[in-house]
Amino acid sequence: MRLTLLAYGLLVYAFSLVSSTALTYKLEPNEKACFFTYVEQKGAKVAFYFAVQSGGSFDVDYSVTGPNEKIIMANEKERQGDFVFTAQEVGEYRACFNNEMSTFAEKMVDFEISVENESRAQLPSKKGSSPAQTSSLEESIFKISGQLSTINRNQKYFRTRENRNFSTVRSTEARIFRFSVVESAMMVAMAGLQVFVVRFFFQGARKGYV
Repeated sequence: MRLTLLAYGLLVYAFSLVSSTALTYKLEPNEKACFFTYVEQKGAKVAFYFAVQSGGSFDVDYSVTGPNEKIIMANEKERQGDFVFTAQEVGEYRACFNNEMSTFAEKMVDFEISVENESRAQLPSKKGSSPAQTSSLEESIFKISGQLSTINRNQKYFRTRENRNFSTVRSTEARIFRFSVVESAMMVAMAGLQVFVVRFFFQGARKGYV
């Protein structure tokens, strides 16, 4: 029972070390949107993930800027990214997405910004449990936490693939529909032209007999 409570406490503490923000944002054409997170401790790990789910060529310009307006990372026309960097200063970090390259295509962007401290819990010794058991249990909890993070990233990857494929299917469906409408209009116009030509020939033939 004590080991179960200890494991539960470690798991809760492990997740309390991570503060994250996961959002889905609709980026309009010619729009630049920025999002902020505050790092309270120097040396904290900051994870930045984004993926363009739909719109245009599934790409966007991005940049991450530190407290002193120092650009930490930036790139253009990227479909997705998953980065981790160490915060060298305490303060506000800014992540921006730029869709100014698009004049009519809006983008749906999934992104997550998380701040993780590397400190671990210092647990007091419990009656009936040796330090070796506590250490082994602690390592197992943090291993499970890492595996959950990996599963979460894989889910994001497959979700992105699914959304992009669905967007491609919808785009193909719209193109087929437009092509079918144009083809039907051309067939109707061709039939009308044939009727007009035939009537013109018969009217010319009647005038010749008269």
